[in-house]
This record gives sequence, structure tokens and C-alpha cells, in this order.
Amino acid sequence: MVVPSLPSLADKAAARAALRAERKAFAASLAPDTRAALEAELTRRLEPLLFAARVVAAYQPMKDEISPLAALDRARALGRETALPAFAARDSRMTFRPGDATEPGPWGLLQPPLDHDPLVPDLVLVPLVGCDSRGNRIGMGQGHYDRALEALRGSARIVGIGWDFQLLDSTIAADPWDQPLDAFASPSGLLEFAR
Repeated sequence: MVVPSLPSLADKAAARAALRAERKAFAASLAPDTRAALEAELTRRLEPLLFAARVVAAYQPMKDEISPLAALDRARALGRETALPAFAARDSRMTFRPGDATEPGPWGLLQPPLDHDPLVPDLVLVPLVGCDSRGNRIGMGQGHYDRALEALRGSARIVGIGWDFQLLDSTIAADPWDQPLDAFASPSGLLEFAR
């Protein structure tokens, strides 16, 4: 499913606002059992990537984002190391650290303790507001992932995850600093992008 009638994707701020509203409405419409089933199906779709990885990084989801936490549980069950984003301060570069998200971070989300040494993931499950069929992503607009992923380019597989409708049929105008995705995963499947 694709999102129809978005503002021009060249205007990322307007597109971001429209997609966030759609994501919020969609997540609110899901019964808890339905949401859990969709997130379990996402984990099943990601399993081949989890098998191939050594260190899997994901994120602590916001209320309307699809949750990667079941995928992280599966990765740990397969003997993989896992990590979540962590920030020392609001203006610091995002790192990926092991451990549960137990400490408040500067952006209002829980994160692993900063005294845990950072890990270098070879699979990063990235949140998104939307992405196109070429791997261009619209995030939350702060650039945290773009800055962190730039250093991992070539050594990590970057996979955006979202609800099915977050894969757009329109092309997103990428900025020079945008880090493209290698794939997009949703409960409906895994789409690899040509590079």
C-alpha cells in the first residue's frame, strides 16, 4: 500500500507532517493483538538478515512507530549482540550501545547506559516516516541517523522498517547528506534496493 496525495516530496517538511499524521492515525486504529501480529510478522521478514548479522542495532520506538523490539529479542535468541541509540547530549553524535533502554536520554526517550562501550553494528534497523523505492528516506528531520550511518556506510546493512504504507510510490528528493537505505522491511515483506 502506498500513500496517495502527499504534498510534494521535494517539500520534506510538509511530506513529513502528512506522513506522521497518517502513521499516528494508523497506529491508533490497531487493536493490540493486531499490532502484535504485524510486529511479529516484521520479525519473521527480518529473520534472514538477523541470521547473517553479528551486531544488530535498532531503536526504542515512539508510540506510533512499528516496534523492532521483537526483532532484537530474536537476534539475541540467535546469539547476536544488540544495541540501541544513545546520546551523551542533545548535540552529540548518536552511538549504538548494548543493554536495555533504562536511562533517560536528552531527546526524551530511554536509552542504554552511557557507561556501556559503543558497538559497531553490521545491521541497523532504522525508523522512518517514509521511504521511496530507491531507498531515499524521510526521517524525523534532525539528521541523527544520517550522521551516524555515514560512518557505517559500506560496513553495515541499513534497513528502514515501517508499516506497509510507509513505502511511497513517489520519489523523495534526497539531500546531499541523506544516507540511503539498503532495504525496506514491513510486515508484508523485504524490498532490497539496487545500489
